[in-house]
Amino acid sequence: MKPDTPNLDIPFYQAHGDEVDVFEHAWKNRLPLLIKGPTGCGKTRFVAHMAARLGLPLHTVACHDDLTASDLVGRHLIGDGQTVWCDGPLTRAVREGGICYLDEVVEARKDTTVVLHPLADDRRILPIDRTGELLEAPPSFMLVVSYNPGYQNLLKGMKPSTRQRFVSLRFDFPAPEREEAILIGETGCNPDLARRLVAIAGALRSLKDRDLEEAASTRLLIYAALLVKDGMAPVPACRVTIVESLTDDPEVAEALMEVISATFGH
Repeated sequence: MKPDTPNLDIPFYQAHGDEVDVFEHAWKNRLPLLIKGPTGCGKTRFVAHMAARLGLPLHTVACHDDLTASDLVGRHLIGDGQTVWCDGPLTRAVREGGICYLDEVVEARKDTTVVLHPLADDRRILPIDRTGELLEAPPSFMLVVSYNPGYQNLLKGMKPSTRQRFVSLRFDFPAPEREEAILIGETGCNPDLARRLVAIAGALRSLKDRDLEEAASTRLLIYAALLVKDGMAPVPACRVTIVESLTDDPEVAEALMEVISATFGH
């Protein structure tokens, strides 16, 4: 099922463990995959990388409170005086034999995620009640979901009946050396800038759950590196990409800026 020719447009991704092998084995064995980890640690980039690596179409859905089953499966729309059926992203992925990726799946309503159950077990089917269709997922189809366990609570946890249908991977922020390599690979920045930005992230991550609700993500470091590479001074670049994204509290922001200024020697 794997394409014979390599895909030259594979998004950059640097593996830190066996996640690539796990993904490929899950796909070959027609198993759904759950990825859990903090915001901005590379979950979405990993899925995009694997879809391109396998030569499969990717349909990504950012889940939220108002997401309905119809948003995933599809609905009838009126156009040119007639009613036509329009597939949702989940249905399109099944028809095409691609990957459907539901980002932050616990944000969706539980009555919405139930539609995933027959696709996420050995049946691998998608019933479309409004058209009477019963789609069988082709061998290349894969269902991938992700969420951030740090935001879980009693109202927004994943039901055990859903969780236990998936092979699961745990992601975390990369080790410093790997995170530096990611910044260089993503942005082309110089190694010294990558090292300083990763050091800032390490310092700020130690503040999580005390002064900050969320940790400084690899994504924010990439934004900072891009601005600096484009000619912006490092300290203001870090302020607009990292500090202002992490806090609205002026006193906390000032404390974060002290860490950044000290790192860049200002």
